[in-house]
This record gives sequence, C-alpha cells and structure tokens, in this order.
Amino acid sequence: MARRAVRLHSPEWEQLELFRALPGDLAPRDAQDLMSYPFFSLAKSKRLTPIDFRMGEIVIKVEATPEHGMATIWDADVLIWAASQIVQARDDGLKTSRLMAATPYEILTFIGRSTSARDYQRLKAALDRLQSTSVATSIRQPAERRRHRFSWINEWKETSDANGRPLGVELILPDWFYAGVLNEALVLTIDREYFALTGGLERWLYRLVRKHGGRKGGGWSFDFRHLHVKSGALSPLKHFAFDLRDIVRRQPITNYQLSICHGPLGGERLVFAPIALDALERALGRLDPSLPSVDKL
Repeated sequence: MARRAVRLHSPEWEQLELFRALPGDLAPRDAQDLMSYPFFSLAKSKRLTPIDFRMGEIVIKVEATPEHGMATIWDADVLIWAASQIVQARDDGLKTSRLMAATPYEILTFIGRSTSARDYQRLKAALDRLQSTSVATSIRQPAERRRHRFSWINEWKETSDANGRPLGVELILPDWFYAGVLNEALVLTIDREYFALTGGLERWLYRLVRKHGGRKGGGWSFDFRHLHVKSGALSPLKHFAFDLRDIVRRQPITNYQLSICHGPLGGERLVFAPIALDALERALGRLDPSLPSVDKL
C-alpha cells in the first residue's frame, strides 16, 4: 500500500482523464525552468533547510517537511520521465493529462535505475518527497510579486487489481510544471548519460550547461560565486569551489569541456564549451540525433 494516505476519489482525480505511459525507448526531455535554478536539494542526506533564492525578478522558495525532507535532484528524474512522456505523446498527436499512470518498472528503467525491491522502495520515497516539498516561484508569473505555489506531485497512489495484485502507480502533476512542459520552447532533450551522473552538483551543472550552452559554439562562463548562489547548495563557498575544481579535473559532463579561468577582478570562473565531435561517431548512432550538432556550431 502507498506510504502516504491519499483520497482515492479527490475532486482533481475525478476531473482528470488518465494518461497511460507510452511504451518504448523515449528521448529524455527536461524542463528548462528546472535546469539552472535551485529547485532541488543537491545532497543525498535529508535536507530541511529551505531554499530562498532571489536574483533580479526571479524568486524561488522551496520548503521541506521533517518527515520526508526536500526533494532531491535524483528525485527530479521522475519529472524528467513525466516530461518525456508528455512531449512524446503531444508530438504523436495523443491527448495528454496531468494524471499519469505507469509501473515502477517503466519509470525505473527509463531513468537508468535497477528494478530490485529496494529500488521500488526508493522510488516510493522519491514520490513522497516530491509530493511533500512545497515550492513558490515568480517564474512564468505575470507580475513579479505574484507567486505560484505547488508541490512537484499533487497526489500519488499505488494501484492494484481486484485480487490485490499491484498494477503500478498513478500521480497528478502540478499545473505549473505541466504548462511548462507543453510549451515546446521550454523543454530540451538531454543526454541519457545524465542519469549515470552520481554527484548532485555535477548533475546540476550538466543541466545548467545544457540549457545555456546547447547552441553556444563559443562556450559560456560563470563566476564561482554566482554558481554558488544559483545552486542553492548548503556548503560554504570554499567547499563549493573545491568541488567545482574536482569536477573540472574529472570532466564528467558529456559533450562539454570544462575549464577554469580568472576574471578581471581575480575571481575564478567556470568555463564550458561544446566538444567537437567526430562525424563517424554520429553516423554510428552513438549520439542522440535530437541533440544540437555541436561540431557545426
């Protein structure tokens, strides 16, 4: 049974038409609004400290519950799965819905996880964190002082047949996320190797680089202090900078070369630029064809 008590016939559940997850190997898609701002905890340990981010007209406040803690960047893989499903269905001319149904196996295999009983329990814990995390943001709001408040999942439940055998899970996405996914300009295809990244900071950096550098042949750079603020990380700047240097040393970000330079005022800057990729490698089908042809930029 689901670990969170859910009304089986809530008004929202009754009003929405169920969208069943599509079969097949779909291209992973990510919502751009989530790719460079601090919406998730980057730590695997439970985070209760709120994220309170303000930069220009952008305001983001993320709060967690003591029971479950804040949704993590690994939990956000479920939202990548959902976005990928919605975009593919829309492109196929199918009707989509905020009410989605799938088996844990379908979700776990899509996001590159194992399918043991322990992985199923971790997925349920992720769904609990996504539901219990509270978000308020000014992004895509008509006035800066207005806030859209939501949880990453409105409700979720496990389903079973008449004999009590488990069938899968159903979940309801919030309007804010669903509207952003349906807007074609607000979704980007990501490399499937993203799911293999094990560190929270390197996962966040990949999404940042993919959003800002996807079509920038000359590369892009960010001041370390700016990155520290945008990440929402709890670690001090000194430790954050150490972790950035380690990522540059390891080069885990697919299709991009990372380096460090010093700005005019002496501060460190993270520089990333697309790697010139071999045409034969693309011809052999080892790259996602929907990604930008970075060797031509």
